[in-house]
Amino acid sequence: MIQIPLSSDARERFLMEIAAVVPRHRISAVHFFPPLRQGPMETGVAVIAAMPVGALPIVIALEPTVEEGEQFVEGATLSSRHVVYSARYRWTRKGPDRGKWECEVVAEADAPLLTVETVVQGVRKRANEPLEIEKIEGDAVRAMIASAESRWLTTP
Repeated sequence: MIQIPLSSDARERFLMEIAAVVPRHRISAVHFFPPLRQGPMETGVAVIAAMPVGALPIVIALEPTVEEGEQFVEGATLSSRHVVYSARYRWTRKGPDRGKWECEVVAEADAPLLTVETVVQGVRKRANEPLEIEKIEGDAVRAMIASAESRWLTTP
């Protein structure tokens, strides 16, 4: 297997698949692992940390205005835990099935962001290869999704 950089086309398509499952306003960070190419197939993996349904984004202020566990509109509470999703794609790059794309995005666990970071780094260490995991924060992910949508949805 050959480790390759994630092409912009694959990243955009992958992000759009992720956004179809995880609402973009909930995404806190996406960790992209480098794709692997084996023969005609390219496979990619990402780990997504998303705020749970009903949670409001944590805003850091000079003076604390919200206490842990304080109730918000419709029962939402401030939470440091995030839903952890794994996402995988498989793209046929050559051969008779060229262009075939399969993707799945699955909620795997819930954990604090620090734990998500630790798990991602643990996977990196266990791979026994120098993986360059790319972390993209929520605001940048949302901008990339918007850009991808305008490009992919307006292309004939």
